[in-house]
Amino acid sequence: MSSSYRYIIRVARTDIDGSMKLDRALSAVKGVGRRLARAIIEVAGLNPDQRAGFITDKDVTKIEEILQAPSKFGIPHWMLNRQKDMATGENKHIIGADLEFQNKMDIDYLMKTKNWRGIRHGLGLKVRGQRTRTTGRKGRTVGVRRKRLTSR
Repeated sequence: MSSSYRYIIRVARTDIDGSMKLDRALSAVKGVGRRLARAIIEVAGLNPDQRAGFITDKDVTKIEEILQAPSKFGIPHWMLNRQKDMATGENKHIIGADLEFQNKMDIDYLMKTKNWRGIRHGLGLKVRGQRTRTTGRKGRTVGVRRKRLTSR
């Protein structure tokens, strides 16, 4: 490998493996999927078949700029993970620890308003209509216990 190759790249407060292809490597950032990663690579003008270890610091800063405000660079709003935000009403994209915090705040809001989904979250039960008769017991005994037979 050449001297410009780096084994670990730091993008958006996330360590990325330099041996992976660029689109797969960018999807390691929490909140960035393969489709958004490909769109970011296309907007930045990078080669998608290039290994992540060969990108320059200038390319990394360009990728981070696009991640901060993807809609300013022509990425459509339906690719963003926070459409019509409850607080501001705008389309934005959240990544990393901010995404985890926002998800926690959304669940807390559902629980506070006593929404059905919030009640299910609070009870630790399945939220999206899955079956609960036999699955999702989390450590409780599975199966049926028979009553003891009394001897006569």
